[in-house]
Formats: sequence, structure tokens, C-alpha cells
Amino acid sequence: MNLTHKQLRYVCEVARLGSIHAATETLHISQSSILAAISLAEEVLGARIFDRRPSRGIQITRAGERFTVAARTLLAAAGEFNRQIGDLVKSAPQTLKVACFEPFGSLFVAEVLRRFVAKYGDVEILLYEGNQVQLREWLASGEVELVIAYDVGPAFAEDCTTKICQVPAHALLSSGDPLAELDAVSIAELATRPLVLLDLPQTSTYLISLFDVLPSRPRVGFRARSYETVKSAVSAGFGMALLHMMPGKYSTPDGPGLIRRPLIDNLPAPTLIVADIYGNQKPAFVKSIIEIVEDLLHGTDANGSAVKMPNVARSLLGVD
Repeated sequence: MNLTHKQLRYVCEVARLGSIHAATETLHISQSSILAAISLAEEVLGARIFDRRPSRGIQITRAGERFTVAARTLLAAAGEFNRQIGDLVKSAPQTLKVACFEPFGSLFVAEVLRRFVAKYGDVEILLYEGNQVQLREWLASGEVELVIAYDVGPAFAEDCTTKICQVPAHALLSSGDPLAELDAVSIAELATRPLVLLDLPQTSTYLISLFDVLPSRPRVGFRARSYETVKSAVSAGFGMALLHMMPGKYSTPDGPGLIRRPLIDNLPAPTLIVADIYGNQKPAFVKSIIEIVEDLLHGTDANGSAVKMPNVARSLLGVD
């Protein structure tokens, strides 16, 4: 059938009002559009829908009555379809499957999800915490709907990626280390200490590569696969660590044995991103999570979501 839903509605309005003129005023369209819809409908039906009588206006035929009953049923079904799709777009799934780079879970993602549930109501949260390789695998397989990660390693698809902010590396030192007394430290000074390495796929390679500006790399004195264990090892005196995101007001603060210091060196900073499976057709709940991440990190930047030199602090949100 070549009739559109809009044309079906025109015919049904003429039948309901008993007047082409009245239908044009109700629908705010031209008389020619209504006449064209009626003509096409009668051509499809193979019979007259209305009898046009100069003295009595128009009168619907028996065939026209059957046609408009069927048309109203179709239009009602289309309206219900649009309503359900609209609800689906506006609402969140009953179970939200989201993944994040492992340290982010306790640093700020729990707060992101708390705000999300406060907005959408009773949503079960299933949070996957993993390394950069796992995050890509989970997203590619559809196991999760979005991931919160760094742009370290192979890039996610451009239309699936939203850049949030840059997070420069900083030094995590034991409070007993003489470097902790400085306002900022250099990568060369850090290289004289053993490295406590966050030993996750792609992350460890990236962290070690930050020393490539030097003739030699520091000795790795301790490897750990969790952010909290890295902190404990530094506090215990195993060496220093290079990290990016620091604890803020939504996570457990560092203990008294730890000091964080910015780097003097102008090193490349990874960008924190949100990647999803929807590309350019993001549903409302995914857009909402992205907005929450942006609001939280942009809003806390001045409070210290990252350790940075004052001269670079203002540029962290510029991720173009």
C-alpha cells in the first residue's frame, strides 16, 4: 500500500468530521493535500470512499466505512508502537551492564552509578572491572553496553567514543622519600627509585614508556595488578609509582604514608573516555551516563581529580 500514515489520518479526519473544509482547518493543511490523499486511497481500495454531493457535502460509503475502520486500527497500532519505542529510548534497562578500567570503580564510577540510579530509579547495576584489553573484548562482544576507560592501546571506534578529560601522570611517593618534600618532581629524579608498577595489559607498557625520554628506564621493584596494592607497596617502601587518577571526595583517601606530586616534565597525558555500543544512535540513558561522568570529573577537576602543575591544569578538559 502506497498510502502513508499521514494520508490515512487525513482520510479518517474527513470521515470523522464529515467535511473536507473542517479537516483542513483541524489538520492545518491545504485542501489539495486532503483531496490527493482521498484520491490515492480510493485508487488503492478500488472503490469510492466518499460520495460528494454539492448540496449535502460529502457522505462516506459502505466501502469507505470499512476502509476507515481498518485505517484507525492501523493508526492506533502505530501510535502504540511509537509510545513504546519512546518509553524504551527514555528509560534505562532493568539491568545496566557497564565496565570500567579497574581503578576507576572505587575512585569515581561508584558515584557515577549512584547518580544514575537516583535519576532512573530501580536499576540493577552489573559493573565489570578489568584491564584495557578486557574492556575492549566486553564491548566488542556486547557483554556490556559501555565502558569507562583511558584511550591507551588500540582505539575504540570514533563514533562510539566520547572524550571526557585528560589525566596527566603523577608520582606516588612514600612520605619518607626525600622527593616527597619537593613541590614537583622530574621523571629523571623518579628513575633513580625502583618502580612499583601497575602491571595490567597495555597499562604497564604505557607507564614504562613514559621513561623513554631518558637514557635508561628505572628498575621495576614491585609488580601489582591492583591500584590499592600499588599504593600499599609504595607506602611500604618498595619504591615509587606513576599513576594518573587520584582519590577524590568519592573514594577512600590516601593514608598518611603516601604523598602525590606532579611531574615537571611535559609528558603525553591519556584521555579518559566513555565508549559504547550504540555509535551515533545513543539512547537517552547512555547519554545520561556520559553527562554524569562529564559533570563529575569536570566539576571536581579544581578539587584534584588529577595531580597537575598549575600551568597545565586549565588545559586538561580540552581534549579535541
